[in-house]
Amino acid sequence: MPDQSSDLSQRQVRGQLALPESTVSPWWQLGRRLLLAFGILAATVMIVFLDRDAYADNNDPTGQVGLIDSIYYTTVTLSTTGYGDIAPVEAHARMINAFIITPLRIAFLVLLIGTTLEVLASQGREMFRNARWRKNMTSHVVVIGYGTKGRAAVDTLVNNGHDREHIVVVDPGGSALQEAHADGLAVVTGDATRRDVLRRAGVADARQVIITTDRDDTNVLATLTVRQLNPDVWIVAAVREQENVALMRQSGANSVITSSDAVGRLLGLSSLSPTLGSVMEDLLTYGEGLEVAERDLLVTEVGKQPQTLPDQVIAVVRDERVYRYFDPVVTQLARGDRLIVVRPAKELPWAPRPGTHDEQLSTDDA
Repeated sequence: MPDQSSDLSQRQVRGQLALPESTVSPWWQLGRRLLLAFGILAATVMIVFLDRDAYADNNDPTGQVGLIDSIYYTTVTLSTTGYGDIAPVEAHARMINAFIITPLRIAFLVLLIGTTLEVLASQGREMFRNARWRKNMTSHVVVIGYGTKGRAAVDTLVNNGHDREHIVVVDPGGSALQEAHADGLAVVTGDATRRDVLRRAGVADARQVIITTDRDDTNVLATLTVRQLNPDVWIVAAVREQENVALMRQSGANSVITSSDAVGRLLGLSSLSPTLGSVMEDLLTYGEGLEVAERDLLVTEVGKQPQTLPDQVIAVVRDERVYRYFDPVVTQLARGDRLIVVRPAKELPWAPRPGTHDEQLSTDDA
């Protein structure tokens, strides 16, 4: 049988899809069944050997049955071969065969057949799960790279209501495969710069692709490949160096995040003003204190100024363009606008969260 490392290497080469499993290890299942089979063999041999005087060997002039004969009789009996050269001759031995050894034979056969059927069923079940996943997987999110940045991006998506079943991870590492499966995510193990790997991840039908590997050159090549497979997908990519931002945008990324510069600026702010640094960290931490969010404009907010809303509006999205809250273009909010706001992560009696109570949106039909 192939070991786990060789199986993993095949997944890496082929870009094979692996859905998360909730079952126990197949090696543990196989080992348990082998132990049960050997247990049945050993128990039957012991029964026959201890009662050997009640058996006759037709091929032995003395008719005696020894340990080797007991093992032989057990194997041909449990496998239903039954040559008939050794047979029980006493009445109690025949009763033991009828009511003890026969059930053991049935259990032995069921165990062997069950193991075979389980292997075939598991393969068929895996093929069915993969086919069903591919059929239903549209408008999903593909995350390339499941390191620290990739896990944080997935956590943010999930914490904001995105379904884990509509997130696919692409990563060549075995540790990433295990961690993503532990997080309940589907994984395509392989090189994200290869077309066949990205096709198996469903990039052509994806709504968004997040690229977070640790190498800028890999991110650029992955962005180019993704853009060729899906010209309309929204690509968010991370780069380590600021000088590579323009190259990443030219490669097709819609949004580029400079990880090293962002961390450096946060460190500098925390050094100059610890309180400002703590506020920035609060904005980047999900579920506590403040959060940055995008929401639709409500009907009751149409015609108002951004500064007069309960939320702290910092930008307005209008006609796919972003305007700062103080820009004269958005002095009065209009139907179809979207707001970038700073609001409480959890609603408090004195700090409401408009847009989270099924209010009528300005985009709804009148």
